[in-house]
Amino acid sequence: MRAGKPPRIPLAAVVTAGALLASLTGCVTVHGESAVVPALSKAEAAKVLKTFVKTNNKANTAYDAKLNATIESGALGAIDQAGLKSRKKVDPKGNPDYRPLELTDTRYLIPEQAGWPKFFVTDSRSNRKGQGRWLFVFQRDRADGPWKASYLSVVDPDRIPRFARDEHGHVKAVPVGGASGLSVPPDELSKRYTRYLQEGAGDDFAAGPHTTKLREQREKAMKRTNVRNEFADQPARPPQYAPFGLRTKDGGALVFFTSHHHHKQTLPRGYQPKIKDPLVKALMSGTPKQSVTFVRVSEQAVTVPSKRAGKSEGKVTFLSRIEGLTAARGS
Repeated sequence: MRAGKPPRIPLAAVVTAGALLASLTGCVTVHGESAVVPALSKAEAAKVLKTFVKTNNKANTAYDAKLNATIESGALGAIDQAGLKSRKKVDPKGNPDYRPLELTDTRYLIPEQAGWPKFFVTDSRSNRKGQGRWLFVFQRDRADGPWKASYLSVVDPDRIPRFARDEHGHVKAVPVGGASGLSVPPDELSKRYTRYLQEGAGDDFAAGPHTTKLREQREKAMKRTNVRNEFADQPARPPQYAPFGLRTKDGGALVFFTSHHHHKQTLPRGYQPKIKDPLVKALMSGTPKQSVTFVRVSEQAVTVPSKRAGKSEGKVTFLSRIEGLTAARGS
């Protein structure tokens, strides 16, 4: 899996990063609904990550989407579970040659929070190719629920921002709405991003491979005469796809959010699409008589400036975008 590349990451985008974990007992059991308390302790977070790696490796070796579903949710779960299902159809015996994931040099970013869902972030070095740090967001939706991984971002170490800390040394969670103090509230990011991709509307986002260049690629594709390309983007909605943010030292935030994307390709009358990739075929519904619609989920990590900074001092900047195919429909 690679960070900072344009979003043509197939299927399980990245090495099905698989998994987080089993339920931890006793993490936040005292007034978690109203009191501002740490999401969990560092020792508990380390246990979460250890179980995550173990379960991830089991799920990816066996191509076991059901096992993955017990430990992942949100955008990461949608991408990985679709990838595991398709790979299982292609190779029912699994992948005995799977190289186990290893995460080392981990930093735990644990905010104090009230209410649910609660979350924390891990920042690790992986044994996968590339120098990017792997950032997982783990969320827990209720006091007796399991911790699950809902986001993975792969970020260049030099681009990871410095985080603000409270008097207890904990990182600070950012409110998702207008109280965030950000130029774009976290719960608005998915809507504004998908609107930008559709219409080029607004000036919230910095130029780059996931904004201006992606729109240029689409415009070029839509000018082709041998196939009609159509794109539709939809915002993701909580609670299934909740955004999460951590305050940075400059008053802005690092925010994780999800978006949905459809790409329909239609051939001229008399021509039938030929789907060669067996992993795409495994996710196909319907018969591709003239067109195919590819359905993808994308998980993003961005830095968002504070509202006080103003647009002249920075815009929403992408640090990572991972997109995976979750379905294909023929018609």
